[in-house]
Formats: sequence, structure tokens, C-alpha cells
Amino acid sequence: MKKYMSLVLFAHSIFALPFAIIGFFLAVNSTDYQFEWKLFLLMLLCMVTARNAAMAFNRYLDRDIDAINPRTAIRDIPAGRISAQQALLFTVLNSVIFMVACYFINSMCLMLSPVALFVILFYSHMKRISPLCHLVLGLGLGLAPVGAYLAVTGYFSAVPVFYGLAVLTWVSGFDIIYALQDEEFDRANGLKSIPANFGAVKALKISEVLHLVSFIFVLLPIWFMPTGLFYYIGLTCYALLLLYQHRIVSPTDLTRVNRAFMTTNGVASVVFALFYLLDILIKI
Repeated sequence: MKKYMSLVLFAHSIFALPFAIIGFFLAVNSTDYQFEWKLFLLMLLCMVTARNAAMAFNRYLDRDIDAINPRTAIRDIPAGRISAQQALLFTVLNSVIFMVACYFINSMCLMLSPVALFVILFYSHMKRISPLCHLVLGLGLGLAPVGAYLAVTGYFSAVPVFYGLAVLTWVSGFDIIYALQDEEFDRANGLKSIPANFGAVKALKISEVLHLVSFIFVLLPIWFMPTGLFYYIGLTCYALLLLYQHRIVSPTDLTRVNRAFMTTNGVASVVFALFYLLDILIKI
């Protein structure tokens, strides 16, 4: 189990999971539906298994590329800790569990489960096709708040879509920053990424624009639902953390990319989710 958790970088669940929790409690708080532990746990199971499938498939498909990239040669498949067949089997197993969990949630989630799987698995191919791969990754994670809302209600609504778009642009932006590490490798090996296609300077500008758009989408819900002081505090923290990661990374200094990618963005999602939950529990 430890090897499989390493394969899928389980700690990176911290990016989308807080927004899934926001989507779930948004539905409970703004509709007549009541909180149910069974439904909440099924939603979490969907989140974990969908992400496991996406990451394992990405590692499976990229195994040859990872093996020749000095930065990624230590990953589990090229390092021999997990075989390619085991990674593929893990992908299939998690995909099946995801669809079964959707069956027990509601008919809408079951009907859309193949679409969700297609999006999250297709990302692994996109880096061979187009520099828009970052947006496809963002779209996959952006399904989290929308899917969690659907798990409760069975229908779409504007606010969870705003949060989904916020996640899409946020994740796309920080994935561009992360891809700066492989700019030369990607260009030399015909892989598509925004840094490889446009260079580091323009890539960081694109990332900044995406993060500005993400902040706008997190701001928009205040006109569609009642919000209090805690929401504005969470919004401010989110904005400051987005700004901070652009302060510590530059085209000539990539030494703090991992801090920007993992630590700053992990804190941003958790802090915003905590203040969102405080806002619906304690109105100030």
C-alpha cells in the first residue's frame, strides 16, 4: 500500500479535496438536502479513487519518458518499485470502484462517471498533443466541487461551477509553474507544455493571468449566496498565497518551485476551505 500511495502521490489530494468538501457543504447549506455520513464518505471515496486512477495512469503512460528525465527517473515505475502492469491494474481497479461508488450516490453521478474518467485520464495524452494539457489537468481537478454538489443534489448550479472554474484556472496556473523545471527536456523530446512552447517568461505571465481569473471565480459567489466575514478572510488568504508563489519563482530562479507548487497551493486550498466552513457555521 505504501508503494501505491507513493505511485499516486497521495499527499497531492490536498489540492482538490478541500474544494470537493466546499461543494458538498455548499449543497447541504443552500438546499433542503440534509447531511448524510454515507453520502459524504461515498463522495470522498469517489475523490480518492478518481485521483488514484488519474495519477497511476499518468505514471503508466509516462514510464518511458520518466526513465530518461533525470528529475523523474526516481519515480516508482522507472525505479522498478512498481511494474507497469501493476500500475495499469491499479488504474482499472480504482476506475471500477469510482463507478460503483457513483452508482450508490445517484443516477446523475453514475451517468456522468465515464465522462469524468475520460477527462482525468485524457490529461496523460494531452502533453503529447497540445500545450493546453495544463488546462485539461485543471479541468480534471475542477470537477471536484461540481461533482460533490451533484452527489448531494443530483443537479447543476452556478456557484459550484464557479468553484470548479476557480480550481481549473488555479491548478492550470500552478502546473505551468511546476512545468518550468522540464522546459528544456520537454522541448528536446517533443512534449507539449506552455513553458516549452512559449518560454519561461511568457509562461509565468500566462500563469499569473490564470491565477487572477481563479481569484475572480472565487470572488463571484458573494453575489449568489450569503457570505460573512470568514468568507472574506478566506478569500484574502487565497489571493495572498497566489501572489506569494509568483513572488518566489522567477524565470532565472526555479529553486523554490516545489515550495510554490506543493506547500503554498496546499495551504491555499485548505485555508480557503476552512474559512468557508467557518462562514457557514458562524455568521459574522
